Amino acid sequence: MAVAAKGLEGIVANESKLSKVEGQEGKLSYLGYTIDALVEHTTFEEVVHLLHRGKLPDRAELDALTATLRDQRHLPEGVVDFLKSAPADAAPMDVLRTGVSMLGLYDTRGEDQKRELNEERALSIIAKIPLIVAGFHRARQGLDIVASRDDLSEAAHFLYLINGEEPSADAAKTLDVAYILHADHGMNASTFSSRVTIATLSDIYSAITSAIGTLKGPLHGGANEGVIHMLEEIGGEGEVDAYVDGKLARKEKIMGIGHRVYKVLDPRAPHLQKMAIKLTEELGDPKWINMSERIAEIMRERKGLNANVDFYSATVYYSLGIPTDLFTPIFAISRAAGWTAQVLEQLDDNRLYRPLTDYTGPDSQPPISPVDER
Repeated sequence: MAVAAKGLEGIVANESKLSKVEGQEGKLSYLGYTIDALVEHTTFEEVVHLLHRGKLPDRAELDALTATLRDQRHLPEGVVDFLKSAPADAAPMDVLRTGVSMLGLYDTRGEDQKRELNEERALSIIAKIPLIVAGFHRARQGLDIVASRDDLSEAAHFLYLINGEEPSADAAKTLDVAYILHADHGMNASTFSSRVTIATLSDIYSAITSAIGTLKGPLHGGANEGVIHMLEEIGGEGEVDAYVDGKLARKEKIMGIGHRVYKVLDPRAPHLQKMAIKLTEELGDPKWINMSERIAEIMRERKGLNANVDFYSATVYYSLGIPTDLFTPIFAISRAAGWTAQVLEQLDDNRLYRPLTDYTGPDSQPPISPVDER
């Protein structure tokens, strides 16, 4: 008899060569390269090539990939019109979900699922997601949508699109590192939903739309927004201990603490922690990182739980001047690299996902009476 596992915990659903998450050891690697090495020696564009092509690029390969991404920095006119007409108070993740779904309407190649075409679509989606996020952010403020450039990296280009100004090298590098850290992460909920969707032989736009809808949830990608809201609710460094005490007494969750897989420190967290400290020192406003560090300390001592990637990414994005409700869309921008790679991998050896359900309803019912006699 099959064993039911709520949330599929402990269940191996497939095989993948893309990313290895070692929860007990606190390690993460992409195709055998540790996340530490990738952060130290590569860019986000190189990681996209690694996930899509199975190897780090040489100069010619990187130049070709970069050129393709930059050539795709344009949106169909209908999508631009949508961004301008969407309610200004709409959630950016809702706009992104709809915008990516709309992209499929303008793909004139129909239902052709050749690997080569899906690879082209994948890079197009990676290039266009930042345009959708930034375009809506500008439109909702009543500002003109900034025209794309072809001389900036993916990270620098996004910061340029939302602010209308070319970012500093440090700001671009910081966001680039965040992109690398979030690019892929095993069989997380949004990746699983993308693979389930594409496994039906639906299209890649539907698969990424599924992933975005899944990422939106506060138990997944929305957690980093929750961290900043928590810090704002606390208010100051002197109120941290009482706030955490109250949360623990009420058995409420502390945002950004603990992880479903990692039983030790999230290997991505130290990189973002280091950047958060550097950014707040440069800004002369250490309050947020000091509050974060105190929360992390209490939770380690009291509960044996560590901060996860969301805990410090929130402070990093906040320090870069990025609005809080764009934190999860930025997660989607970076994770699109992994989602699309996972979709391509699923199609290479596809089998429809069809798990069983452990039925817990009644075995029988009395005879059905006429509706007026019930």
